Parts: sequence; structure tokens; C-alpha cells
Amino acid sequence: MEEQRREMSMERCCPQPPPLLGLTTSSKHVEPKMSHGRRSAASGNSNADLLERLFSDGYRADVSVYTNDGIVPAHASILGIVSPVLKSMLRQSKRRGRRAISVRGVPHRAVLVFLRFLYTSSYEQEEMDQFVLHLLVLAHVFMIPSLKEECAKQLEQGLLTAENAVDALQLARLCDAPRLSLLCQRLIVKNFKQVSASGGWKVMRESDHKLANELLDSVKAADTRKSETLRILEERKIYQQLDEAMDALVHICTDGCRTIGPHGKVLRQNAEPCIFPACRGLEALVRHFAGCKNRVLGGCTHCKRMWQLLELHSRLCFLGDGCKVPLCRNFKEKLKHQSKKDELKWKLLVNKVIEVRSFSGTQAHSPTVVL
Repeated sequence: MEEQRREMSMERCCPQPPPLLGLTTSSKHVEPKMSHGRRSAASGNSNADLLERLFSDGYRADVSVYTNDGIVPAHASILGIVSPVLKSMLRQSKRRGRRAISVRGVPHRAVLVFLRFLYTSSYEQEEMDQFVLHLLVLAHVFMIPSLKEECAKQLEQGLLTAENAVDALQLARLCDAPRLSLLCQRLIVKNFKQVSASGGWKVMRESDHKLANELLDSVKAADTRKSETLRILEERKIYQQLDEAMDALVHICTDGCRTIGPHGKVLRQNAEPCIFPACRGLEALVRHFAGCKNRVLGGCTHCKRMWQLLELHSRLCFLGDGCKVPLCRNFKEKLKHQSKKDELKWKLLVNKVIEVRSFSGTQAHSPTVVL
């Protein structure tokens, strides 16, 4: 009994033992904006939090990282594990009796962001926005693939601009990032006017003539392709209009439309709107052709246009005597006596119209024939 009373007395006097670190603590943990490392599933302080404190407090740091504007304490065990380059540098510095490495040529804050990433695999977005190109270089030099991929991803998703595209292109080539290099080149070509006004472009033209000439050639090639595309589209539009004119011509000469049509056919003034888009313009051209007094002398451009449409129809039509389009048979007879030069010229035009008709999938009223 005396022993039981002694044990109960000790239980009332002795404080409760503290919980095991990282298992039952209740401090709130805020996830970083990006993480490549393994996260702890337990609540409370994660490994990343502890590594963050280890870096920020410099507890028992055994390495001095020299930057342009200061010294950052770090831990050889951390640096050596994540980077084979830093591991080699630490070995060399140890032989000289002092553990110190130099990371110069980039801003001091960029080095801090880089070292913090080595500890926690995380960063603040505003820091990435400001130092993405510096971090890309550091990731490549010290062989940190996860950071290198993240920098390239961030540039691709919005950080790449006309202002920094030239610098990013040069670094992408130096840092063996082919996809980023291609994206930079595309942006430069697409927004060359803005890029050429940037400071990076002006410096690059003085320092790297070969790259500048290569980009200029790419811009010229892109302009040529654009002009060629516009020319092809404009040409296709003309052939499309000719195809529509052929349909409208057959429609007018066979069925009639509104106020013009075959001889002796009564047309309704209140008929439904015509489904042929070229009918209205062609209707006016036919009326002019029928009443023009200069067409015999060949001095009227409108009549010349009508003659060409009639001849084009005859080369596309295979109905023969059954065709109701005027002069169709006459032009077919003319084909037998045409020169080789005219034959090639008209054959090219006919093939272009047939190609456009096939491309648009329209159903022609006048079937085509291969010359």
C-alpha cells in the first residue's frame, strides 16, 4: 500500500513528457507553392519546415558560401547530397583547410533562393518571377535537374516575355534546354518589333553577330511564309468566286433568277432569295453583255470578263448540245484550234477551279471534265 501511494504521488507531481517531434505537434504548416521533394504525411512540422529553419538559422553550419554581396552559412552534408558539383567543390576546399565555396556572378538574393531550394525544394513565386534566369543558370551549373525543369516550365507558362526573350534564348542554348530555346526563338520571330527594341537584343547584336543574323534570317523566312500564305488564300478566294460564278451562270441560263432567265420563261418577282451568292453580280454582267455596243470591238472590260466566264464554263461543261448556256458549243469548237500556249493557260485555270471546288465540297450545277 505504501508503494502504491508513492507511485500515485509521483504521478501527481511529475509533468507529462513532451510529444515526439513531428508526430503530435499541432503547429500549422503552410505548403510552399512548389515542391519536388518528398513531403511528410504527418500533421504539424514537416521535414521541409525543419530544413527551412535549418537553413534560415544556420544552426551548426560548416560551410561559408561567398556571393557578390555577402556570405551565406550552409551545411556541407545538404549541399553535397543534392549537387555533385558542390560536393566536388567542398572536397577541394576541405583540402585547403577551410570549407568555403564561391557563387559569384549572380545577385546575392538569387543565391539565397537557390540555396533555399536545395534545402526545401521550394520557392516563393515572386522570387521565381524576379530571378528565374539566374536560377536557370545556377541549376545548370550545379546540376540540379528539378530546379532547371521548373525554371523552364515557369518561363514557358508566362515568365518569358519580349523583354527577356533574347537573354533566355542565349541561356537556353548554354544550359542545354532545347525546348526552351525553340520557344524563345518562336516568340522572338512572332514579336520581333518589340524584341528588337529591348536592351537584350541591342547587347546581343554587339556580342553575338552569328545569333543575331540567324534570328534575322528566321524573321525574314517567317515573313516570306506569311506573305505566301496570304497570296495562296487570296488566289483561292478568286478561284472560289469563279466556281460560284459558274454555278450562277448555269442557274440563270437554265432556271432564271428574279428578272433574268431563258427566253419565254415567266419569272416571279416575289420569288425566294437566290441561293447562289454570285447570282446578283452575274445577273448585272449578263444584262450589260446583252446590250453593250462596244463588245464587238473588244473595247469593253466588262464584256471581256463575260467572254472569259463563258469560255471557262465551256471547258468545265460536258453536257454538249444539251447545255443551255449561250456559246458553250461554239467555244468547244474553238478548243480544237487553240494554240499550245492557250491550252496550258486554260488547263491550269480549270484545274485550279476544280481543286477549289473539291476543297470546299460544293456541288456544282455544271459537272467538270478533264481536258
